[in-house]
Parts: sequence; C-alpha cells; structure tokens
Amino acid sequence: MDRPLGVIFDWDGVIIDSHEQHRRAFYQLAGELGKPFSDELFAKCFGMRNQSILGPLLGWVDPADTERMSTLADHKEQIYRDILQQTGIDPLPGVLELLEELGEHGVPCSVGSSTPRENIRTVMEITGLGPFFAAVTSAEDVRNGKPDPEVFLVAASRINRAPRDCVVFEDAFVGLEAARRGGMKAVGVATTHPVPSLEPLADLVVNRLTDISLSRIRTLWKPERGEVR
Repeated sequence: MDRPLGVIFDWDGVIIDSHEQHRRAFYQLAGELGKPFSDELFAKCFGMRNQSILGPLLGWVDPADTERMSTLADHKEQIYRDILQQTGIDPLPGVLELLEELGEHGVPCSVGSSTPRENIRTVMEITGLGPFFAAVTSAEDVRNGKPDPEVFLVAASRINRAPRDCVVFEDAFVGLEAARRGGMKAVGVATTHPVPSLEPLADLVVNRLTDISLSRIRTLWKPERGEVR
C-alpha cells in the first residue's frame, strides 16, 4: 500500500522564476531613494530577506529603525507585484504537469516559502495555479527562516501529513537543509545552483520539474521491512 504522500514546494526558483522582476523592483526603489545600485549588488542580495538587504547590505536604512525598515520592505514588494501585473509570469517548465498528476492521484500539495503571502497570491492569480495547492505557508506564518525546518513542518501539518511522508522541492541550499532537518525527503531543483552542488543535501536532484513524476517521487522511500509496495 502506498504511503500517504504530501508534497511541499518552495516558491521562487521552483514554481516560478521571478529573478528579473525582483531586479527591476530594486532598481526602481534605488531610483526613488536616489541610491546607487548594480547587477553585482543584486546578485549578492537575491534570495535574502529584505531586512537583511536594505539595512546591513545596502545601507539604505538604519537597521535599528524597524518601522522605516518595514515600510521600505513593503514598498519594494509592492513595486515587485506591480511589475508582475504589468509583465505577467509563467510557471517554470514541468510545474503544471506535475501539479496536475499529483492532483489526479489525490496527493495534497502545499507551498512552504519565505516569500510574502501577497506575492504568492498575486502569482497564483496571474498563473491560475491556486486550485492546485491545498495550503500556503509563507513568511508571515513562521518565526524562523530556513535552514530552520519550521516553514516545512507547518506546511506539512496544514495538509495533514507527517514529515516522514513528505517530499520538499527546493532550489536553495538552506531549503534543502531545512527539509532534511525536518525529517522529510528533499528534491533539489537545479534552477539556481548546478546539480553537483545540490547533491550532498538532496535525496534526488533534477534539472527541472519536467524530469520528475509521481512514480519517481515514490522511489525516494525504500521499502521498510514487512512493507508491501
């Protein structure tokens, strides 16, 4: 008998590639503030939390000024969402097909991401992916960022699955580490980092989601003694 599988997806780099929209948002914010910015700086900050970027890295706001920090971070994300609405965005290759297959077999899917909830909602609205996800766990739902496993543990609980029965799809080192710390299977997606660099932290690495299927996901669990597969 098959185990009661649950699938958890990171967002940026797994479901979508919003690199260009975030880059444009930072350039627009820099222009509004009269601050210098470059692609080199963006490469350093991509994937980091706004609070770590705007203060410690870029020096655009005093890290101790939490109110100003929050206001500026929210404004940057609103710029990003406005750009998304203008440009549109498509799911990465293989995303829709995998979600459809999982849905057809009754496998619940959840988002587990440090992305703000409103950003996820906006993309779901543009792409029509919302109905494929039974739950969303976002930045607002957890206290601890990856590699702490909190976001994935919450995501698993929201689809009523034990961590040991969940697989996480991630493109980042800290996300793969978080999945393993949470007692889950981890699939690395090589959209951000090359395959060899992900392999030490993952049970399986794929170039993109076109390379994975439900049957291949199930092979991540070796049969336990006495278990019929």
